[in-house]
This record gives sequence, C-alpha cells and structure tokens, in this order.
Amino acid sequence: MTKKVILVHGWGGSPKEDWYNWLKKELIKKGYEVEAPEMPDTLNPKIDAWVGKLEEVFKESEEVYLVGHSIGCQTIMRFLEKNNIKLKKVILVAPWLSLTDETWDEDYTEEKAKPWIETPIDFDNVKTKAEKFVVVYSETDPYVPKDDPFVLKDKLGGELINMGDGGHLDREEFPEIVEEIEK
Repeated sequence: MTKKVILVHGWGGSPKEDWYNWLKKELIKKGYEVEAPEMPDTLNPKIDAWVGKLEEVFKESEEVYLVGHSIGCQTIMRFLEKNNIKLKKVILVAPWLSLTDETWDEDYTEEKAKPWIETPIDFDNVKTKAEKFVVVYSETDPYVPKDDPFVLKDKLGGELINMGDGGHLDREEFPEIVEEIEK
C-alpha cells in the first residue's frame, strides 16, 4: 500500500526550514512517500496560487495525509473544499481563521491576509474529505487567536492536541506529528 504525506509550509516559510525537513526525513525512513513543495511567492501568499500548487503536487494514493502549518492549513482546507477526494488524515498545525495584532510587520500585512480571512470556507464540505482531522495548537501562539483551534475542531469534528507553551510551533523537530500519522 502506498502511503503518502504532503507537507504545506507557512507564510514566509520554506520546506527546508523548521520541522518540515526533519519530518520529511523521519517519514521517508518509515516508508512514506513525502512531498514538501515550495509554495509560490511565500511572502505574498495568494489563495489561488497556493491551492494551485497543492493541486499540482497532489496525486491520489491509497493512503494520503496532508499536514499544514499556519497559512498552510488554510491552503489545505481550501484545496479540500475545491476537490472531490478522500484522505486518510489531515493535520493542521497552528491553524488560524483570523490573526492577532502581533502578526503585522512589513512582510506580514493585514492587506495580504485579508483574502484568507474574508473568503469563507465551506467547512461542511471540507469535513467530508478526510477520515480524521487533527488540530495541533499552542496556548502561547502569538499569531493564532485563542479560539481559532477550538472553532476548527468544532467545524471539522476533529481532535485537538495542545502543545502547551509552544509559540507558533515553528520548532526543529515534531515527533508528535509522526506519532499522529502512525496511529
């Protein structure tokens, strides 16, 4: 059976940073096929371009997992909303539906985030596209509003994993994600 994982990094990120490269190596060791695309124009993310990139790398397989971080979670939900597919599991790490005041600087502006925040997502449609949704969050995330992970859990019918004092969960290793995929 082919097991495939696609990792979608966050705004301003790269698949070579944070835990993405570590996770890719760990999953390959365990026999997974792993894609970690470089999302387009990462400091100026656009919904159509990011969802289009995910559509470009997505290939249906017997067992597919999508893992996103931050705006990568939005990309995954919008991809699922648009495509008629069924996945094994979706893991959303530090997902947001709105953003906090601490987010904004010269690279991360409200103007760039506005389409992501104001374009609705059909959660009833999205939740039919995976067997399970897992929302991973931190109580000390400076960017994700405190209620957003709980709202997503309720809308998608998923499971919550609280990482406690983990900030925006942009760390070097993330063994909890490997464990969640292996469940």
